[in-house]
Amino acid sequence: MAASVRNGRTGNLPAEPNTFIGRKSELAEISALLGTARLVTLTGPGGVGKSRLALRAAHAVRAAFPGGVWLVELSDLKNPDLLTNALAEATRLTEQTLRPLLEAVYEHLDDGPLLLLLDTCDHVLDECARVVQELLAHVPELRVLATSRQPLGVAGEHLLSVTPLPLGERDDAVALFAARAAAAVPSFALTDANRAGVAAVCARLDGIPLALELAAVRLRGFALDRLLAGLDSRFDLLVSPARPRLARHQTLRTAIGWSHELCTPLERLLWSRLSVFAGGWDVEAAEFVCHGGPLDAEEILALLASLTEKSIVTREGDGVAGRYRMLDTVRTFGAEWLEGLGEQDTVRGRHRDYFRWIARQGQAEWLGPGQRMWAERLSVEHANLRVALEECLMAPEPESALELAGTLWYFWFACGFAEEGRGHLERALRRAHDGGPEHTLATWAHRLVTVVPDDLDAAESVSAAYVWLAEERQLPVPALPLTGASLAVRGESARSALLYGSSTQGPGGGGGAEFFQLLTLALQAYLLAGQGAFERCAAVAERLRADCAKRGELWMRAWGDFFVALAGIGLGRPDDALVSARQALAAKWRVHDRLGAAAVADLLVAAEASRGEPERAARLLGAGTRLWHAAGLPQLGDSGTTVFRREYARHLRKALGDTVFAEAVREGRELSPEAAIRLALDGVLDEPDL
Repeated sequence: MAASVRNGRTGNLPAEPNTFIGRKSELAEISALLGTARLVTLTGPGGVGKSRLALRAAHAVRAAFPGGVWLVELSDLKNPDLLTNALAEATRLTEQTLRPLLEAVYEHLDDGPLLLLLDTCDHVLDECARVVQELLAHVPELRVLATSRQPLGVAGEHLLSVTPLPLGERDDAVALFAARAAAAVPSFALTDANRAGVAAVCARLDGIPLALELAAVRLRGFALDRLLAGLDSRFDLLVSPARPRLARHQTLRTAIGWSHELCTPLERLLWSRLSVFAGGWDVEAAEFVCHGGPLDAEEILALLASLTEKSIVTREGDGVAGRYRMLDTVRTFGAEWLEGLGEQDTVRGRHRDYFRWIARQGQAEWLGPGQRMWAERLSVEHANLRVALEECLMAPEPESALELAGTLWYFWFACGFAEEGRGHLERALRRAHDGGPEHTLATWAHRLVTVVPDDLDAAESVSAAYVWLAEERQLPVPALPLTGASLAVRGESARSALLYGSSTQGPGGGGGAEFFQLLTLALQAYLLAGQGAFERCAAVAERLRADCAKRGELWMRAWGDFFVALAGIGLGRPDDALVSARQALAAKWRVHDRLGAAAVADLLVAAEASRGEPERAARLLGAGTRLWHAAGLPQLGDSGTTVFRREYARHLRKALGDTVFAEAVREGRELSPEAAIRLALDGVLDEPDL
């Protein structure tokens, strides 16, 4: 763990949900394989424990991977084309690039030894194989641990077949059942008197961990002998005699089917309807999507509590913010039941309509005090939004896809998903004819999310002008060039299109039109700063801040703070600039705008240097490397790639000397993104408790 902290990247592994039982030999084998093999795939049937074993193994070896251990959960991914997006999102790469996203992922992950855990690859197997092969070819220190019902088929792949647990009375299957039974029924204890009965249950379930865990919960309502008798009834409610199943699959379905049989009719109906969700749901979503017929919305909360009690669903979080989810195997069982009921299209349609409504609510409230809440909520619902978009894109009429993809402009643009948004919008626009409000909205949104640079020619020319200006004014270091700020636009043609072209009015009314007015002010401030007109730049930026403050808006106001700070440096007021820049950084980080945070961090280098704090400025220069990596543009973290970073590195090195400068930059570079933010905001260098 110390190694991970030293290099500032700990990964994203969740805490283990409960005590891990058994599998000592498998864990040792996985650890040994990851020491020599670059791709290790755990194979086996659903429910055999591949995901849980992989998570335990990843926790066990993470000290060996200072670049971090990153879990990419794929069970909710319906569209293989979004695999790279899911990978970028899980590894905290913000998609602000027009080049192929996979290339940005290569650079993002090329930062010391690291491990990717790709969980549940089988339903997107071909794309997983392609992406893993590309990653291994381009990221030399990468290791991949995958779980799948079948091999990926990539050269160099090492396979480990995960089998059911050993079944003896003193073996792992009995130990697992006993541990989960004691958790469900605190009075339960494994004794010599009941050990044979427990072993018989485990044998009946073939030692499959998911089946054992489902059965253990049944002890809340049944004695052990009744439990065994129930399993012997071999419920398998959805299997046609014409579709025989493998023995292990049949056993698992027996356990799930028995849990299903023990549910009330309304619980079974809710279970099937909940299967349309991806990545979980809250009570409000369940009430909207799952009500109808015999199932009233008012009954759903109580039924969710009952399904949680029966371990069909799990609950995360407390109070109204709590969310529910199902294991993939349990959800698949529910989806088959839903299809058998003939309700699949109806419930999927309600799911689509609910998340269209969520998107519209977010748009209406984005430019207001709820902005941070909406950024977080839509990030949590990302998997469900993808499912809703896919449902819209499969519909015969194109309007719903245009409307949903366009309505989410604020999520794509401000929350770091521009590349994914472009893909959805382009697919929707290809299916549609010109004309209509939905087409206008989608066209505008596509233009907005395409205003992201990869070539920085315009920014470099502005940067060069700033270096000249600073030398003419004999400032201690050059004033900040607009390399960071220029990331709001892509070249002169895009600026002209936004400021003077036919899109000077945003889509009719609503948050999009208001947002466009604010964006226009930000671009005016940008252009004025590029001309060295700092007084006018400050005036426009103050107007932008005031307009945002009236709405309680954070994201665009932070750009107002940015330009006020930039003007302050240009006017020789670095102390005032520092205050505004820190306000901008805090706001950008709160709404998950990593690109904006990286740009503001560069501005803070200028402010600290201008205040006569060269050592702190050098640390921030190093910290900027980490933040540009987190933003998905790691090349901008290199002091040699932009005029700004090159010139500040030169001046700070001269002020501090080679040794002190190099050490300060190293300290900043080795911070995690969170610690880099802490340093930028208050000068503290340690890891934050976030």
